Amino acid sequence: MDIKSLIREISDFPKKGVAYKDITPLLMNPNAMNQVVELLLEKLPHRNIDKVVGIESRGFFFGTLLAQKLNAGFIPVRKPGKLPYKTHTETYELEYGIDSLEIHEDAIEKGEKILLHDDVLATGGTAAATSRLIEKCGGEIVQCNFLVELEFLNGMDRLRRFNNFSLIKYS
Repeated sequence: MDIKSLIREISDFPKKGVAYKDITPLLMNPNAMNQVVELLLEKLPHRNIDKVVGIESRGFFFGTLLAQKLNAGFIPVRKPGKLPYKTHTETYELEYGIDSLEIHEDAIEKGEKILLHDDVLATGGTAAATSRLIEKCGGEIVQCNFLVELEFLNGMDRLRRFNNFSLIKYS
């Protein structure tokens, strides 16, 4: 199955000049979703993963499925004020401003093996901030993986110290 054909491009969303990669057609196809999960799992260096960290919000879709297949816990990383317990916060720069992400302070035990997942890697700011949160909690990142990578934005440059995998690349 051609997974890339199930990603629709929407011009000028969320702002003029952006070609948004819409994964909702993929999410509506259970066979394609299963294939994506299996392909992402195939590219893990090993499957000794304690927790999968998914980044709000599209990282939750496949992040939870990966966690289930790996028999691992799932940790949501969210925007400020969305998590109900004590949190660590990481602020980072976007191409158009500043944003922050949070993780529960007790989400990761020191030395736990972590798979970081997000569905799209663009400039890498969000994934890099999430990696700092994971390390602040004491986690060891085994891999950062992404359904889609927008290579022309060079987001992988911010994650070079980790093992990385992107299933679909747009150059």
